[in-house]
Amino acid sequence: MTDHASSGWTRRGLMSVFAATVVAAAPTCSNAFSFLKGAGDVRRIRMYSGRTGENLDTIYWIEGEYIPEALNEITYFMRDWRSDQTKDIDPRTIDIAAAAHRLLDVNEPYMLLSGYRTAQTNALLRSKSRKVAKNSLHIKGQAADLRLRSRSVSQIYRAATACEAGGVGKYSSSNFVHMDCGPLRTWGA
Repeated sequence: MTDHASSGWTRRGLMSVFAATVVAAAPTCSNAFSFLKGAGDVRRIRMYSGRTGENLDTIYWIEGEYIPEALNEITYFMRDWRSDQTKDIDPRTIDIAAAAHRLLDVNEPYMLLSGYRTAQTNALLRSKSRKVAKNSLHIKGQAADLRLRSRSVSQIYRAATACEAGGVGKYSSSNFVHMDCGPLRTWGA
């Protein structure tokens, strides 16, 4: 039997190395959609909301087509929970999140911290934090703030940036990653 303490290896350390290897070994493609092509003709997103207690597990794309009913379900799930208002969520944002999730090779759903935000909610959050953008893509339904219990912010960030398909922000102190379908850019690295 090997004494793990004397060898310097810990279970957490081994898991970190494994997860980093999964992301580093991923093929380089031009965008999230390329990563999803290997998934066949089905795209799925799994999330839960700690704010509302709701769960979402839906196939939103089959055989080259988005499923309108599934996109409506996603839009409602990602609503501004403070005002209960919705705005259509841009499916490209869901594609990026799904592609990053696939790269991370996890079964657990994302925890959604923020999806769509009304201008009023965004202004409220902005008054409390300088890190909230005045013209946030959350207001347009084009962004999501996500986390996973089994993966670090750095691992999620690397997976999302590997998709090369939008904005990715790393918020280590708040334990989440921002993903959006806006211009290609990164911050917080």
